[in-house]
Amino acid sequence: MIFVSGPASWRWKLPFRTLIILQSWVDEFGDRGAPALSSIRVIPQDGAAGADTGLVAVRIPDSPTVIYIEPPPRGSPLEWTITFEPREEAVTLGAHAVARMAVEVTALADLCMFLQQKSEAFLAEYHRDRPTPSDS
Repeated sequence: MIFVSGPASWRWKLPFRTLIILQSWVDEFGDRGAPALSSIRVIPQDGAAGADTGLVAVRIPDSPTVIYIEPPPRGSPLEWTITFEPREEAVTLGAHAVARMAVEVTALADLCMFLQQKSEAFLAEYHRDRPTPSDS
């Protein structure tokens, strides 16, 4: 474990999820036979100090809204979030289109929960067998 000294305290220097790690998790989600999202991709995101981070972008049929899933900031206790970008115009859909959208939104929520679980396991593995600030 790498520690960064700070005024009167120790701070953890946490690992982050690279673009490659995120892509492997998205691929694993798809391989599990979960309901598929029509359009999903991992795109580069500018991380702090040039970090190789990624963002999961999703497009839902019949909805031109931009949607993305992102991890919490480094070291934050928050969970992964789904952001629906604002729209300038209303979207009118029939019942069948809304039913398709409901399936897609359910898959989107499942993917977000899967990424949260993978992230928690990733961090647990990272911290296993590493000293904590109280061990030093």
